[in-house]
Amino acid sequence: MGSKKKIEITLKHIVALILCTIVIVPFIIIFINSFKTTKDAALMSLALPSKIIWQNYATVIEKGKLAQSFVNSLIYAIVPCIGVVMFCGMAAFALSRRASKANKFIYTFMILGIFLPVNYLALIKIMKLFGLYGTRMGLILFYIAANIAFSTFIIYGFVDSVPREVDEAAILDGATPLELFFKVIFPLLKPVLATAFILMFMNIWSDFMSPLYLINKTSMWPMNLAVYNFFGRFKSDWNLVFADIVLTALPVLIVYLIGQKQIISGLTSGAVKG
Repeated sequence: MGSKKKIEITLKHIVALILCTIVIVPFIIIFINSFKTTKDAALMSLALPSKIIWQNYATVIEKGKLAQSFVNSLIYAIVPCIGVVMFCGMAAFALSRRASKANKFIYTFMILGIFLPVNYLALIKIMKLFGLYGTRMGLILFYIAANIAFSTFIIYGFVDSVPREVDEAAILDGATPLELFFKVIFPLLKPVLATAFILMFMNIWSDFMSPLYLINKTSMWPMNLAVYNFFGRFKSDWNLVFADIVLTALPVLIVYLIGQKQIISGLTSGAVKG
């Protein structure tokens, strides 16, 4: 390896290290200051707390009503994720295996949703018309509709990589269409289905705008809106605000760490084809 190549690699590493530091430092500041007193946390320094105050987290959970918000977030994230993964898995399989002009048009029409922005004004009017505005069901249906396009896109490419001989062998053995999908194809799709589930879960958990516009009761707000509400009440108590942020970010961080291998394998094993 020439000296020019070594210098280039070293510079890339330095740039990557600087960018990682810029991203990581704010998280470290938030985490460290969540264990400090109100006075010390207001300085927002990287200094370790002289005494760890666990009571900050207990106060946040009690006064911020995080238990209810946590349950709300789980409902809004898990229910749409399961529904979309099942629906898009079956849709991608049917559209891929029957590659007619009509099915290609349906597939193209579906993935156009990736590029379309959400018009909340029109959406609110439609939801009010059907009595869904301000309800959990309304937000769940919105998340299902909003994630169909991207999930179908990544699953469709993965289905295309599954040999059609697998289908033919199952049919010759007497498998019905439902048995073919759930007993033969579905196990093969686990990496990409897990990828779609995890990416959707993180996106929904972190979503701020949709619940703000579509839910008008604080009792039905998810955790990230609970942070917003909590900050309005305790904006001078940065230690409590930071503790609230840590508790809100923790679930999605855990999900990502557990599923990062699935995300990589799902996106690299044919999921971006098609």
